[in-house]
Amino acid sequence: MKKRLISLLLLSLVLVGLTTTLSGCENVTTRADTQDTWTKIKKHGTVVVGLDDSFVPMGFREKSGKLVGYDIDLARAVFKLYGVKVSFQTIDWSMNATELRNGTIDLIWNGYTKNPQREKVVAFSNTYLKNKQVLVSLKKNHINSFNDMTGKTLGAQSGSSGYESLENNPKLLKDKIARKTPIQYDTFTNAFLDLNAGRIKGLLIDSVYANYYIKHEANSAAYTESQGTFDSEDFAVGLRKGDTTMKAKINAGLKTLKANGTLAKINKKWFGNQQVEN
Repeated sequence: MKKRLISLLLLSLVLVGLTTTLSGCENVTTRADTQDTWTKIKKHGTVVVGLDDSFVPMGFREKSGKLVGYDIDLARAVFKLYGVKVSFQTIDWSMNATELRNGTIDLIWNGYTKNPQREKVVAFSNTYLKNKQVLVSLKKNHINSFNDMTGKTLGAQSGSSGYESLENNPKLLKDKIARKTPIQYDTFTNAFLDLNAGRIKGLLIDSVYANYYIKHEANSAAYTESQGTFDSEDFAVGLRKGDTTMKAKINAGLKTLKANGTLAKINKKWFGNQQVEN
């Protein structure tokens, strides 16, 4: 009898703990979907942006450790209009939506692609920059199309839009590559190291990153870029669904920066004379 009572007590404690955990998860979800935090952020004077700090030219660290990039400049310019400072928080990119919804960060602003899968859990601002996925390889590998990757090893960043495109459209590229599975990397920087060392033969990557990286390599002529038939992408700011006021503020800010020429200056700074579509 005594052992039975102890067993029942332990079971009750487990059930209580499970109920508390589930309740906590529900509260986080409810807050993310319903709470408008703009008043609190405006009062505090700071908004927290989550990013992968190795994503050139959108947000990355110089050798000195200073954080720079297209999205860094753009985010600061938008929130300067409202007297709000931007604090940038480095996150595990594969966990970006989780970090946003649990309140660790307020925004995802780092070359974040808008798509239907992400829209199920995250709200998006208006598009501020167009992007596409490209296949990068070394010229000596003689890879000039997706078909040339047949049986060869491909790299992709975990949680990236490129990886999602690969998974959602397997016939275009995934089914052709070695083991029908890409090597996943936490950053594109590490992926390029393996590409240069010959450990992978191709890398599926955002065109904005590829163009900037290759342009700044000592031997940029050693690389090739090829396009498949993945859809073009829209870069937008990711927000909690409850943050409707902040979404409106960001959209209005982007419109103002485009009208007053600030957006064009940021484009020129990071992309030079390269044609970009906002």
